Amino acid sequence: MTAPSVNWSYPTAIKFGPGRIAELADHCRSVGLTKPLLVTDKALAALPITAQALDILEKAGLGRAVFSEVDPNPNEANMAAGIAVYQAGGHDGVICFGGGSALDLGKMIALMAGQRADLSVWDLEDIGDWWTRADGAKIAPILAVPTTAGTGSEVGRAGVLTNSVTHKKKIIFHPKLMPAVTICDPELTVGMPPFITAGTGMDALAHCLEAFCSPFYHPMSQGVALEGMRLVFENLPKVYATPGDIEARAQMMSAAAMGAVAFQKGLGAIHSLSHPVGAVYGTHHGTTNACVMPMVLDYNRAAIEERIEKAAAYLGIAGGFEGFKAKVMELRKTLNIPENLTAMGVRAEDLDMLTEMALEDPSCGGNPIEMTRENTRALFAACM
Repeated sequence: MTAPSVNWSYPTAIKFGPGRIAELADHCRSVGLTKPLLVTDKALAALPITAQALDILEKAGLGRAVFSEVDPNPNEANMAAGIAVYQAGGHDGVICFGGGSALDLGKMIALMAGQRADLSVWDLEDIGDWWTRADGAKIAPILAVPTTAGTGSEVGRAGVLTNSVTHKKKIIFHPKLMPAVTICDPELTVGMPPFITAGTGMDALAHCLEAFCSPFYHPMSQGVALEGMRLVFENLPKVYATPGDIEARAQMMSAAAMGAVAFQKGLGAIHSLSHPVGAVYGTHHGTTNACVMPMVLDYNRAAIEERIEKAAAYLGIAGGFEGFKAKVMELRKTLNIPENLTAMGVRAEDLDMLTEMALEDPSCGGNPIEMTRENTRALFAACM
């Protein structure tokens, strides 16, 4: 291999630890916010942790504004509604509070609220230098407060938005979508329902696993991905069985952020299958990733077996590739992950459509084995 020429990016200021949500107002002020809009999802809006965050803001004189019309797979209609609230309230920044849906939509509101009227969010898809179409000076400051441990959007420069007409998920990118400050408080994740703990945790594993297997050159991400997998394997069963285990919750928050840092090295077939399934059927993203993970391991085996054997040795998993896959299967069973896509409601008659959507997904470009129409259709069939 000749010496590569590549571009690398690593994340933002992260305030990590139990109870650090108390610093929310201070960090708003540190980036110049005086009237932030807190963006969260419908279910989270009614929970005590959201009231706690709003109390902190109100006590500090920063208002108590919240927008919560966020669907599980947020779309451009959710974004438009959020922008209307942002503009009507005269807000000067966004606090993204919640799981991946709220974090992604909050970023989109901050991105588009100040842009010219003729610029569509779809013009900023993560293709080439499309991000330069946006006026970076008009992107509102962003703070991120994750309340799940999976997506890692709190340390990323992109958001995922579903086109409500085509049902395709698009990755929208701009360097200024990186939150200025991220608060990772594991106490905020304690109240997650078990299926969300499971699905988001498996999302973190999928990010680390696919980054580790990606053929692109990024040794820093390679190391981060490997350690992230270790944290998930060791701690996800603990938080699923004992939701109040703050130490394990903290380790899962670390793994989630690590997965998102690592996957700038690339994602692959797990995500390129999961994205269209989620867009068409509304399935939980991380759960869908977990569902297809063993089948994708088999699909990529010829290209990744030696690499997975080395990972298994580091992770203390006996049996090389087969041992690693068995560990994934064991974890899926522990977490009550559906066995296949049929169990998640996917219909066989939709596989041709889903195949075409998967091949259009940018994640497929990072898969270790080239994804073609024939082998991707066969992979979908294997996942049924």
